Amino acid sequence: MSVTTATSRTSSAAEPKPSTGRRGDRDKPQKWGSPVTYFVALLFVGVCVAPVLYIVLGGFRTNSQITTDPAALPSPWVIDNYSGVLQSTTFWGQFANSLIVAIASTAGTVVLGLMVSFVIARYDFKLKGAMYSLFAAGLMFPLVVAITPLYLVVKGLGLTDNLLGVIIPQIAFGLPVTVIILVPFLRAIPNEIEEAAAIDGASRLGFFFRMVIPLSLPGVVTVGILGFVGSWNNYILPLYILNSQANYTLPLGVQVFSSEYSTDTAKVLAFTSLAMLPALVFFSVFEKRIVGGLTGAVKG
Repeated sequence: MSVTTATSRTSSAAEPKPSTGRRGDRDKPQKWGSPVTYFVALLFVGVCVAPVLYIVLGGFRTNSQITTDPAALPSPWVIDNYSGVLQSTTFWGQFANSLIVAIASTAGTVVLGLMVSFVIARYDFKLKGAMYSLFAAGLMFPLVVAITPLYLVVKGLGLTDNLLGVIIPQIAFGLPVTVIILVPFLRAIPNEIEEAAAIDGASRLGFFFRMVIPLSLPGVVTVGILGFVGSWNNYILPLYILNSQANYTLPLGVQVFSSEYSTDTAKVLAFTSLAMLPALVFFSVFEKRIVGGLTGAVKG
């Protein structure tokens, strides 16, 4: 009797326990969602991607091919449209203007937004809630609504037909989104870290540069990417501020090029493709960074 009991105890002890950890969860088969969900998702993807593919592929066709069969693939593939645009000094001048405006606007928005967010998130003072609400209210006033008074202000400052007349307003209108995203990141930093840094002799600026910036880097990258893409694609502000073609950015260059070569559809499509390509590649490469940064902002 005792031998049987001991054997049963040994066998029960030798039996492997069911895995309930993360590894066991990964071993479980994944359940597929509803086919309707996938159909709707694919439909939205198609609606978004199809115009971009049409523009890019259209640049590899001739005007006769587009007229004969607008939806067909290039046959044969023609690279003269793209090579002609790339050899144009006008295109590269507008590319340089867009790059300057995008980098300067992004840098200004990130630096100023990070400083403001640090003060709102880490310090208590009067009108703190009102300041944060002011930035939140800025999300409800897009640039298009304020374009006329903004133009008058820029004109009064003597910045018309100047890239600074585009950079400064873009920084101002980019701050609300930056503050709303970065404040949760900075609030999530434990106070114990700041206290430990103070004990080690770090000043407030030292804590800001050594601890705050590295810990909030996902949010900083997110707002930087959004600011760069938004600045690159901005059309309405340069349209009002810039007058000479030497200062045009690429969105304005596309309009001018489309007017000059209105009969050459294939070349216009090639110019449009090259104009939107940098922002498209930039966004695609850092897509996971954007999602991770926004997720962290929501959790914070």
